[in-house]
Amino acid sequence: QVQLVESGGGLVQPGGSLRLACHASGFPFSETSMSWLRKAPGKVPEWVGSITRDGASSMNWNSVKDRFSISRDNAKDTLFLQMDNLAPEDTAVYFCAEGWVTRSPQGSQGTQVTVSS
Repeated sequence: QVQLVESGGGLVQPGGSLRLACHASGFPFSETSMSWLRKAPGKVPEWVGSITRDGASSMNWNSVKDRFSISRDNAKDTLFLQMDNLAPEDTAVYFCAEGWVTRSPQGSQGTQVTVSS
């Protein structure tokens, strides 16, 4: 079955960086567009960005501008989210998901990112 396992979250100070990873299994990862989304407490899930199977990406400019970037390693069935210059408003649980511009979590646990001094 499809399994998505996120990792790499944690507590970071404002201005810091984190790199999230998502290991996928149970479907042809290298043939599948993938997305990152996040959910902050009391808010609806928010799309962060997406990447095609070939590595072309699109980010939610309004929310993350050029601070975040997506990449993937198809040989390792792994998706990445590089987050730089983090701000308190980036605090959320981050999820990976199949598809392009996916806006809802797909049952994975996510990884908590907390930005605080």
